[in-house]
Amino acid sequence: MTGTQALWLRCETKPAEHRSALTPTTAKKLINAGFDITVERDPNRIFDDEEFEKVGCHMAEYHSWPKAPKTTPIIGLKELDTPGPDLEHTHIQFAHCYKHQEGWVDVLARFKRGGGKLYDLEFLEDANGRRVAAFGWHAGFAGAALGLLALAEQVEGKVLGAQTKYPNEEALMEKTREAVRVIRKHRPDGRVTSLIIGALGRCGRGAIDCLEKSGLQSDEIVRWDIQETSAKSGPYQEIIDSDLFVNCIYLSKKIPPFVNKESLQAVGDKRRLGMIVDVSCDTTNPNNPIPVYSINTTFDKPTVAVDGFDKLEVISIDHLPTLLPREASEAFSNDLLPSLLQLPLVTGVAGEEALQHVNEEGKGAVWTRAEALFRKHLAEAEANGA
Repeated sequence: MTGTQALWLRCETKPAEHRSALTPTTAKKLINAGFDITVERDPNRIFDDEEFEKVGCHMAEYHSWPKAPKTTPIIGLKELDTPGPDLEHTHIQFAHCYKHQEGWVDVLARFKRGGGKLYDLEFLEDANGRRVAAFGWHAGFAGAALGLLALAEQVEGKVLGAQTKYPNEEALMEKTREAVRVIRKHRPDGRVTSLIIGALGRCGRGAIDCLEKSGLQSDEIVRWDIQETSAKSGPYQEIIDSDLFVNCIYLSKKIPPFVNKESLQAVGDKRRLGMIVDVSCDTTNPNNPIPVYSINTTFDKPTVAVDGFDKLEVISIDHLPTLLPREASEAFSNDLLPSLLQLPLVTGVAGEEALQHVNEEGKGAVWTRAEALFRKHLAEAEANGA
């Protein structure tokens, strides 16, 4: 390379977050391609610090990225702590601010004041507008799993307690299969019915896979996507007639509600619905199509009761894939790797190694599109007082 591309993996400070944007496997591949990788020590990360050291990463103290050279991009997953310092670095992360989520202006104002830049992982897209890497499949899988575990507790008059990471998928499936058996015992018809909206996407496919592996029969899983939701306007009675509703859509505009308190009140005690899993988690989005709750839940307290309705709860955890952190991290990081290998092409240190990873689309187009989107939203934030 004409220079060495540095990249700094920061720790995650969100409670119960165990995932990592880079894994020892992908870090090793980046180092082999000429990158210089620094990894902050993190006792909560699913990968031990020693795993990164063994593949040649430099180790830094926990949460020390503010002291990193200003030219070094900082990569992480979840949003940074607020309030916090002005942002001088380039940050690669999920910022949750481009859809006018609560506090979005403040998030972008930190970049404006510090002169930094945001490459939002949610909006890294190829030429066809498809995300280059996403946690959607594991989000849907984990959300459906928690929905079953919570519903099993509910039918026995209890509330799902604090949850923590599982070592692998099979360990989680042992719990969900037992949950399905419990729910069946409490249903007069012996059925566990579910409805998935967004069934054709990554998230929806993950949810369906979980339900099937947990023991639901094909006719117990109703699969909806845009064809079904556009055939008639919500609210949808089919949701109210299901034990479990899992929302997996990508919300991009205002749409009729899928379910609301008025539609729930209209059926009275004839409601079957007991558990809503809002994997999409547009809780603070003004266009949220599930306006029956107003707070995100956490792994410490996974469910929130819907006010005014007995035995109706919502799960709205915004980092569900950390339930299976090792598998989710490996899948995401491997999908992100081809784009990371093109990062030197937009930071000015590219040589032959980076050029080998240019595809027919051009040099670093994923990153240049992401920067243009950042500039667009930054201007919008400035117009709103940033």
